[in-house]
Amino acid sequence: MNAKHPASGSPIDFDHRYQGPHYTDGHRAWRASLRRFVEAEIIPHVEDWEEAGEFPRELYVKAAAVGLIGMGYPAEYGGTPVEDPFYSIVTSEELARIGAGGINASLMVHSIGLPPVLAIGSDAMKARIAPQVLSGAKIHALAITEPSGGSDVANLKTRAVRDGEDYVVNGSKMFITGGMRADFYTVAVRTGGEGAGGVSLLLIERDRPGFTRTPLKKQGWWSSDTAALFFDDVRVPAENLIGAENQGFAGIMRNFNKERIGMAAGAIAAARVCFEDALSWARERQTFGKRLADHQVIRHKFAEMARHIAASQAWLEQCAFRTMAGETPVADLSLLKVQATLAMEYCAREAMQILGGAGYMRGCRVERIYREVRVNAIGGGSEEIMRDLAARQLGI
Repeated sequence: MNAKHPASGSPIDFDHRYQGPHYTDGHRAWRASLRRFVEAEIIPHVEDWEEAGEFPRELYVKAAAVGLIGMGYPAEYGGTPVEDPFYSIVTSEELARIGAGGINASLMVHSIGLPPVLAIGSDAMKARIAPQVLSGAKIHALAITEPSGGSDVANLKTRAVRDGEDYVVNGSKMFITGGMRADFYTVAVRTGGEGAGGVSLLLIERDRPGFTRTPLKKQGWWSSDTAALFFDDVRVPAENLIGAENQGFAGIMRNFNKERIGMAAGAIAAARVCFEDALSWARERQTFGKRLADHQVIRHKFAEMARHIAASQAWLEQCAFRTMAGETPVADLSLLKVQATLAMEYCAREAMQILGGAGYMRGCRVERIYREVRVNAIGGGSEEIMRDLAARQLGI
């Protein structure tokens, strides 16, 4: 195999799989369109946005215009209705090329905030909220995690008490993506007794009296708008209840499976970015009289990185096929997320070693991805929770 021109179908020719039968002309057209958008509107500004800790709000409108915000949502609300999960995989892969996960997370935050409304919300709520979000005019966040517990959703403490035509909400949320500038929040609250059976979802607008937010600084995802939310006797109209009272837990859980396959796709794509950037460096860098890529110890690093990426990608696509067939493979999706983030961690580490000091400098995609490993391994369900969930699903 020629090092500069890998054979089609080889472990490092990652693009060969886009020619397979499960990637259609529609997928390839969407990839090309999204890649043009990312290269023109995002990549030239990434470092400035990372240092500023935010990106311009108008990016939501631009992303909506190219079809990114509305991909996979009903046409009646301004979306592009596709059920095929390979469109989501293509989207995650192209956004990963940015090498700054905070931009992806905040720009696509509606993908976790809006689905519960569309799944179990009233027709009036959908018609009021969805068109504004899918046009990029409004931002929609999800607020579940609390200071007292992350993945233990069934034991959340924020309480909503019915008072006439309103619910009165008291409590707090932590680590909320889009938390500072979102216009709408899908908030998990306790309306009943202990456990999953007492959880409801409320739609809360940002301007409700008593609702305040505090920005949070993070190890990675610098461009992401992340916040702590506080509710102090916040009155919310009862019509803002999403679905039935005390039935919110099911709405939360059905959201997680789609989120996890998207996170897995993004993590695997980030691993691929690390591989490609390190390979480009190793082919040009001269050490001890030859290219860095010609040293056996470095070649073995690339072989192992390619193995992690290829195996993870195969499992991802298998899960995508199964969901297309109507399955909900919870155990596989849980373990896939673990596999994907471990592959990302391994490739980020090895790429950093190959790049050496150059990889440790700001402005390098590998440096940004390296400091974002842990948020991927924790967010959307930690490795520990995913393994335990899979074990329960497997009857262990």
